[in-house]
Amino acid sequence: MGTIELKESERLDDLQRNNLKIIQDPDRFCFGMDAVLLSGFAAAKEGDRVLDLGTGTGIIPILMSAKTKAQELVGLEIQKDSADMAQRSVRLNDLEDKIKIVNGDIKEAGQLFDAASFDVVTSNPPYMINSHGLQNPEAPKAIARHEVSCTLEDVVAAAAKCLKSGGKFYMVHRPFRLAEIMVIMHEYKLEPKRMQLVYPFVDKEPSMVLIEGVRGGRSRITVEKPLIIYESQGRYTKDIYDIYGY
Repeated sequence: MGTIELKESERLDDLQRNNLKIIQDPDRFCFGMDAVLLSGFAAAKEGDRVLDLGTGTGIIPILMSAKTKAQELVGLEIQKDSADMAQRSVRLNDLEDKIKIVNGDIKEAGQLFDAASFDVVTSNPPYMINSHGLQNPEAPKAIARHEVSCTLEDVVAAAAKCLKSGGKFYMVHRPFRLAEIMVIMHEYKLEPKRMQLVYPFVDKEPSMVLIEGVRGGRSRITVEKPLIIYESQGRYTKDIYDIYGY
């Protein structure tokens, strides 16, 4: 494992898998359970090329490097500081031959990468529809949580451009936007094929939705059994422990 100097306010977190670590800055934005669940929901075969749109500090490519046999994982991130942290985490974990970080805009993915050049595209995009009420829309946390730099349609359009025919798109989002997600994916010929709702507790409303689409796929969707996060306060269910690899 390489050695990397941390910048002010940065910390090094152990991912509890394959001795992997990641650099994060709590003053900017730290990955959450949604990214971990997406990395468990997504699949990549041996030899696949994977693109993660809005990769942040690179959590999804780093976790998928351990969970899959993908040949190459590319993370696209618009924020320069986040992309820099992701790149240093890649070096720290000696993954330069497998993971590439690109500092760029999701809306320009079609120019940054060859059309239909990826087998899999993943994304944990901003969930909130706009930046109304934000004191600083340019703040890193605002960009990560609100559609300041890209919209849901921007993400889906980029995935559609970059995916091969039959390629798979995986996204985690909020259930309150599910109707919009389905319509936009269908418009861009990323046919929704598999969906899983995530619930904090068995008797609560779902807080996340995991969805898989296939480029040019036929219209048929499988709804998987609900994923419950906690069996009691502070105690994960077995399904969550399995995803985290504990």
